[in-house]
Amino acid sequence: MAVSAMVVSAEVPGSRDAGEAMCPHRLILEHVTSRWGVLVLIELLDRPYRFSELRRAIGEVRQVSEKMLAQTLQTLERDGLVHRDAKPVIPPRVDYSLTDLGREAAEQVRGLALWTKERMGKVLEAREVYDTAKGRG
Repeated sequence: MAVSAMVVSAEVPGSRDAGEAMCPHRLILEHVTSRWGVLVLIELLDRPYRFSELRRAIGEVRQVSEKMLAQTLQTLERDGLVHRDAKPVIPPRVDYSLTDLGREAAEQVRGLALWTKERMGKVLEAREVYDTAKGRG
């Protein structure tokens, strides 16, 4: 069955068009495959991280603002993919780790990331062929 045939409508609170329907599984897919969601999930596969450690680890690939990382972590936590463990110590310590559901998603995302890395040469070749055919190269 095609993904589009599995659409289940749901109202999205606060959307521009109050009657706009959003497919719930498509929304989760957006969270998991978002720019920062992918990097967070893949990093957390290795081990739990504190916020600043995670930001530095992701920063080796791309610079992420504190606000965007916090929003991404909250979204993934709300979806049940990330666990936030706030320890009552001074100074405060918060660790982030994957839930079982998050680990499943992260494994899938990592598989796609590895596939893209392995196939990059073919993608570059395809782009070159396309650009040449379109007179861009």
